[in-house]
Amino acid sequence: MSKMRVALIEDHDLTRVGIRTALQQNDEIEIVGEAANAADGLKLLHSLHPDVAIVDIGLPDKDGIELTREVKSAVGTDDLGKTKVLILTLRDNKEAVLAAFAAGADSYCMKDTKYDNLLEAVRVTYNGNAWIDPAIARIVLQQAQQNPPKLDSANLETKSGQRLSTSSVSSEEIIDPYTLTERELEVLQLIVEGCSNAIIADRLYITVGTVKTHVRNILNKLCADDRTQAAVRALRSGLVG
Repeated sequence: MSKMRVALIEDHDLTRVGIRTALQQNDEIEIVGEAANAADGLKLLHSLHPDVAIVDIGLPDKDGIELTREVKSAVGTDDLGKTKVLILTLRDNKEAVLAAFAAGADSYCMKDTKYDNLLEAVRVTYNGNAWIDPAIARIVLQQAQQNPPKLDSANLETKSGQRLSTSSVSSEEIIDPYTLTERELEVLQLIVEGCSNAIIADRLYITVGTVKTHVRNILNKLCADDRTQAAVRALRSGLVG
């Protein structure tokens, strides 16, 4: 089985070493290169063509958003364009999040995320899907709902000008609202709002165990792997607002 080839572009030495050390614990991942600024990072990516580039949004010479834009502009002209970009940041404000995705970022992860989440983010991004940190998922989902993509025979185009493969929108996202019970819809709405199981239990006056059962049923009915994916599909299909 081939390894996921990952490059790190991060200016803080301790953060970069920490990420490298954490990811190298997994046999699926190979760290192929590192850079501390955008200029060196771009050279690195051109040279190595990694599967995934983990890019800090706050690089000293050029921000990670602009670097992402340059990487994605190489699609069709250079193998560099095939590299998936996972933005890593401490910034969870709406402008930064939306700018990153408008530039073509594939995934967005907070620096204070747990190791398991970072590993999952790399794996999901490598497989061609978007991984959105639960801490900022609501921002992206609200924007997706306000600016739904226009579909033609080949691709999707958002109002920000992004081009997205039609594979990112499937028949699975067209969901019959009667698939879910009234209580499951209530739980789903709170999932979209970022509530934990404990908070959902408190708001709906049910036990945490009952919440877990509802969440499991929701994931099964929406064919979702996790809560974030369920929230994406729910908002795209209009199940919740």
